[in-house]
Amino acid sequence: MTTRPTLLGYVRADALSCAEELAAATDSLAAFASAEGFTLGTVYTERDAAESAAFHALLDEVKRSDVRAVVVPTMNHLGVDNGAPAALRQHLEFHQAQVWAVDSIVTTP
Repeated sequence: MTTRPTLLGYVRADALSCAEELAAATDSLAAFASAEGFTLGTVYTERDAAESAAFHALLDEVKRSDVRAVVVPTMNHLGVDNGAPAALRQHLEFHQAQVWAVDSIVTTP
């Protein structure tokens, strides 16, 4: 049996309008992980973007573990607007974590 690599998730609650959207976003991360051959590990949920506690916990896990993949519902969860890389994404990539957004994956029938 082959072990699937772990993929971590990151969601900003303030980027969503309600608890149902948060649940749907988390479900989309799990579906992405499964479809792409990963096991979804911890999903870090940022409740207060000003403090960034969840992001720092995510970054700490990337630094101390062999996990090298992070998924977000959209790049907006990392503060990416108009295609410009945000500091949060740059921090992850600096520590060799590949970053994916669920909404940017295009599948063909």
